Amino acid sequence: MASHSHDGGPSHSHSHDHANGAPHGHTHEILDGPGSYLHREMPLVEGRDFSDRAFTIGIGGPVGSGKTALMLELCLALRKEYNIAAVTNDIFTREDAEFLTKHGALAPERIVAIETGGCPHAAVREDISANLLALEGLHAKFQTDLLLIESGGDNLAANYSRELADFIIYVIDVAGGDKVPRKGGPGITGSDLLVINKCDLAAAVDADVDLMEREANKIREGGPVLRAVIKTGVGVRETVDMILSAWKSTAGYQLSRERWAKGGPKGSGEQPVVNRYTSVFAGSR
Repeated sequence: MASHSHDGGPSHSHSHDHANGAPHGHTHEILDGPGSYLHREMPLVEGRDFSDRAFTIGIGGPVGSGKTALMLELCLALRKEYNIAAVTNDIFTREDAEFLTKHGALAPERIVAIETGGCPHAAVREDISANLLALEGLHAKFQTDLLLIESGGDNLAANYSRELADFIIYVIDVAGGDKVPRKGGPGITGSDLLVINKCDLAAAVDADVDLMEREANKIREGGPVLRAVIKTGVGVRETVDMILSAWKSTAGYQLSRERWAKGGPKGSGEQPVVNRYTSVFAGSR
């Protein structure tokens, strides 16, 4: 039995089904609905110091939806022109960071792995200290233009704190079924971009992608929804364009331009050899 408090209510005790069965002391939000894109938490402007931490892209979604594949594609798409680094979150392993390193996303020193323990959503929402420290450390070391962070695979109630992510991408996939978008939750409704991945497998899992997209557009009140097959690069260019557009509207982009004008680094240093499947988008670069 774990004792903790919820926003707007007194402290109390109840149990959670955690993998290690251990108590935990962080807070959870009480959700009174599926959330709203139009009334979502917006990126921080006041008090956001990009000299401490570069513009940060947060990638979330359920286990197996394609978050790490998207991290890889984004690293490959951005690393030549922009100075980037990445943080991954796993519950008890470093598997996602090792995947990125193995497949040549970035030099190993530009990838930091966080082991979150039993509540991966807490590390990107309620207690962001470990991730914030890792991101700030990478920025201090490399003077990055952009930072990427991947949350541990979690449920539809998980989403990033705006104190951690300036642009939030939530990834779902067709294997979860047509029902996933209409279930809502902070990730579905509160992200800046919702990606419906593995659309090439729709027939095999009897999923209706058109229905999923309609349901997503409805619950997201017109917020951006993108069909993708991340493993082959479909949808990656559009994702990159949205990220760059959001970044260029911030003071973070102006800081990068000032660094470049003074001869600061462009690109992400040594480019590891890509040791993986070749995506459509990767082949076009």
